[in-house]
Amino acid sequence: MAAVAESSFVGYDRALPAAVISDGVLMVPLWAVTSLSLTETYQLPPVGSAGHRAVAQVHDDTLSLSGVLLGPERFTWKLLLEQLAEASKRGTALAAFSGGTVGGLILITGLTVRTDIQIQSLVFTANAAKRDALDVQLTMAHLPLPSLLGKLLDVASLGVGALADVVGN
Repeated sequence: MAAVAESSFVGYDRALPAAVISDGVLMVPLWAVTSLSLTETYQLPPVGSAGHRAVAQVHDDTLSLSGVLLGPERFTWKLLLEQLAEASKRGTALAAFSGGTVGGLILITGLTVRTDIQIQSLVFTANAAKRDALDVQLTMAHLPLPSLLGKLLDVASLGVGALADVVGN
């Protein structure tokens, strides 16, 4: 009979996380992201509408992330994710620092860097085959305020993403 390992081995403490979720103060690193998808839904104007457009979002972004919380800190990260999910609805540290100009969470991944993120759902799963690990699934919505600052933050996130690529290589 083969020996059963006491715990799983993942050298997450020696690598950069695949995703980071933060409110400007609290930060949850996700080292083992198994999938990340970004869905952008564009609204079409009503047929026969006039050329005048109101200042409003032209698309909705939804992000889905599946990953694993690893090691002895997994329950701490679970609690922090729950706190961030609540803060994304009530008001984050980022919103307090900016006087409400910018709100929501910050998501940094290899696919995208977004501010003004709200967590819509969290699903945690424990599995006997994975010791010292919790599977997590997040569904998030990108809800920026319709303003010039929101567009500037989107452009700035491109620079942060490019910088992360340079530093990572």
